[in-house]
Amino acid sequence: MEEIIFPNQIRMYRRLRGRSMQELADHLSVSLSAISKIEKGYRRVDQEQLVRVAEFLDCPLQDLFVNEQNSQLEVVQSWRREQERRNKINEKSGLKTLGAGLRQIRNEKNLTLIEVAESADMTLSVYHRIEMGQREVSDKEFKNIARALNISPDDLKAEIKSLDEKGMLEEIIQRNDAKYKLLSTPRGAISSFVTGAPQETAKISVYGTAGKDGDIVVDMENETKKVACPPQLNGKKDVYALNLCSRRLGSLLPARSILIVDPNDVVSIGDIAVFYTSDHDAKILSIREDENGELYGLRWNPDERIKISNDDMNKIHKVVAIYL
Repeated sequence: MEEIIFPNQIRMYRRLRGRSMQELADHLSVSLSAISKIEKGYRRVDQEQLVRVAEFLDCPLQDLFVNEQNSQLEVVQSWRREQERRNKINEKSGLKTLGAGLRQIRNEKNLTLIEVAESADMTLSVYHRIEMGQREVSDKEFKNIARALNISPDDLKAEIKSLDEKGMLEEIIQRNDAKYKLLSTPRGAISSFVTGAPQETAKISVYGTAGKDGDIVVDMENETKKVACPPQLNGKKDVYALNLCSRRLGSLLPARSILIVDPNDVVSIGDIAVFYTSDHDAKILSIREDENGELYGLRWNPDERIKISNDDMNKIHKVVAIYL
């Protein structure tokens, strides 16, 4: 799960709701000092924590974020500089090359992200971040990854170095950079283009009508309309859009939002996702992790936990962006 630093409006909403810093700290199970740093934008938070903050403050998730329409220019520029700084650090430390090399080798061995993560004793989200070049790897973790790829640690290092020297990793790094810009926008799964009209003219189909118990009926033979495709997703044939004709996510997202869905992207803790229980029936879930490290989906109105097994992963499509 990607950790982010961002300028936010958490303190403003906390005060509007009459809640104390200590109450928010208790809700997130962190220290009072941590809340102070989070509200100032100095401390990293993850996607799951952001969802929990929105729940606690009873406000739409997107209202926590600073953007060009409701914030001073220098605050927005500060966020952009922070993102650029982190990208440069990752690039200098070789994390992008390592991640791209691992992805290339994994694909050559026809292994999935889940298979390597489980064999390396990691969560899916942690290993995904490593392949994205956004997380450092300890010696022990590297050895576990090598074991999962059925190659010795020394041979794995040599293979990644060889791929890099041959120029075979640059395309993967560029794709990862484009995906990271989409995912690391301070909204978790919600991309920055929600604050302005997309610049590309490519269109994608929108599906979905209201079903029973807050489910959504998805009939790929009957689109309801088309919307502009986010520039970051151009060229992805399987991307589609879904009407948010359900209130089972509570106040996290406004009614009539359009969910941009990529069925081939990896779902991590804190994401919003579409879970297909049949060919046409789908549930919109907030992905969480229980005390045993097992994934489940959460819905509200009324509260409901949806168990997710490894066999269900191919039925879950990640929401990668949202039109509000």
